[in-house]
Amino acid sequence: MNMRKPLVWVLGLLVVAGCQSPDKNVYLPKTRHHDAFTKKITKVVGYQYVVCFPEGYGTTEKSWPMILFLHGAGQRGNDLKKVKCGGLLAGSKDFPFVIVAPQCPEDQWWDVDTLNALLDEVLAKYTIDPDRVYLTGLSMGGYATWDLAIAHPERFAAIAPLCGSGFVTLVKHVKDLPVWVFHGAKDEVVRIERTQRMVERLRQCGGNVKFTVYPEAGHNCWTPTYRNPELYQWFLQHRRQR
Repeated sequence: MNMRKPLVWVLGLLVVAGCQSPDKNVYLPKTRHHDAFTKKITKVVGYQYVVCFPEGYGTTEKSWPMILFLHGAGQRGNDLKKVKCGGLLAGSKDFPFVIVAPQCPEDQWWDVDTLNALLDEVLAKYTIDPDRVYLTGLSMGGYATWDLAIAHPERFAAIAPLCGSGFVTLVKHVKDLPVWVFHGAKDEVVRIERTQRMVERLRQCGGNVKFTVYPEAGHNCWTPTYRNPELYQWFLQHRRQR
């Protein structure tokens, strides 16, 4: 008996069946319906914060420049003493600014919406020049400095992120802001390469950026930065662009 003929016959049926048009209801996906929605939501936000006033504040109708300072992860909690003794507020300084230093709650990350609402609050409450609002932060606060400035570049006259980074693809949104970036070359908490990528992309966008690297510094680049009077002189050179 020739076994090859049945095999050829079966293969032929398979070929013919494969060439037939499939039942569309069985083999093809049904048309998918595309939809979208828009809904307004409301949330309650808030931070406790420290305010430091310059000498002479409140004695005249003068509007003062302001620095919004965002601390790092180690100062989170509900004890403002942690904020008062760290970063920009460490040591005694006679600042010609109103300093606003909020505290991020324990186990949370800085929230851009809450920080933006805080700005609304302090600008309405205190005698602050809205065209001279400056932003700086370290480590976790350095990340938030990038994030807040990228989300709301129109609110600031200049920013100074320390040992933090952000979304490189979004840094174009701060290309018109004066930016001074600081990082320690030996930082093992936030690698300097992260900041370098932000700076390089900002320069490619035509941004106005300065980059200071401390060759021997680790993660703590904030002590020499916030002790440097040139930073505050640099802030005061800039006003918000309208």
